[in-house]
Amino acid sequence: MIKLLSGSIMCIFLLITSLAHSADYPDHPVNILTMTKPGAQIDLLTRALAEQLKKTWDQPVIVSNKPGGSHGSVMASELANAPNDGYSLGVSATGAFTYSPNFLHTTYKLDDFHYFTLLGLNQSGIICAPDRPWKTLKDAFIWAKKANKGLTYMFQGSDDRDVMRRIAQNEDVKLSLMPSTGGPSVITAVMGGHADLGHVGAILFDYVTEGKIKCLAASIPVRFTELPDITTLKEQGWNESVEMYLVLVGPKNLPENVVKRIDDAVQSLKENQKYNTFVQEKLHIILTDYGHEYAQKYMEETSFRFAKEKEASEK
Repeated sequence: MIKLLSGSIMCIFLLITSLAHSADYPDHPVNILTMTKPGAQIDLLTRALAEQLKKTWDQPVIVSNKPGGSHGSVMASELANAPNDGYSLGVSATGAFTYSPNFLHTTYKLDDFHYFTLLGLNQSGIICAPDRPWKTLKDAFIWAKKANKGLTYMFQGSDDRDVMRRIAQNEDVKLSLMPSTGGPSVITAVMGGHADLGHVGAILFDYVTEGKIKCLAASIPVRFTELPDITTLKEQGWNESVEMYLVLVGPKNLPENVVKRIDDAVQSLKENQKYNTFVQEKLHIILTDYGHEYAQKYMEETSFRFAKEKEASEK
């Protein structure tokens, strides 16, 4: 009886301690995991966000780079197993949560996370070296088919990999696939002639403007806000796109007051002109509506669509 009573008292004590701890959130440094190596566009976005959260909370916000997997699946796996206390958050492409659990054998699922907000659409495209004789991706496939040659493609995630695989099959061109560790590695491989084609995010803009690479197609559903003459995959004849939305996410079942503190910080981003200008003009990321409701709706609808695509592919 005494053991049972002391055990109950200990549980109550731990509960009270936990509630008191979360009430002061954050009272020590917050760690944000991100899906890319340092210097990539998403890393720079995460660091800009971390700086704003640091100012809002008056606590250090540390960025930890966790590249690997499909558009952040390595990072997502680690975050799924993190304590649900708000001190471990993540920034990743939405595909890590909507696409990968449907098409890959991930250790997590969509419902294992709380989606605070979409952070924007990372403009992305298919690139090649500037000396290649192509103006569009369609040109590249026409050239390869006429020359009876294959193409090598460096991908960033399973979604852009599968898009290009379907396009190559449609065009009857052999496609050799090469994994990457993020945008900078793709740029290096393409510029060095190790890959014919590659998929990168908004890091491409400066390289294209400087003439160091060519962009053959916008892989997002719409044309770029800059370089608007570059056509989309759909405009070149394929009903395909890669939706590189970015999301701020945490483990599920976070304390309500922790969620509110993070939500309040997210809402303050709406009025932060300096941050928004940096994201749009320096990182070339298209801003979307901030907030949990919009993010949750997008994640659920997109995951459902990918589940249907997976089901159809198995018939």
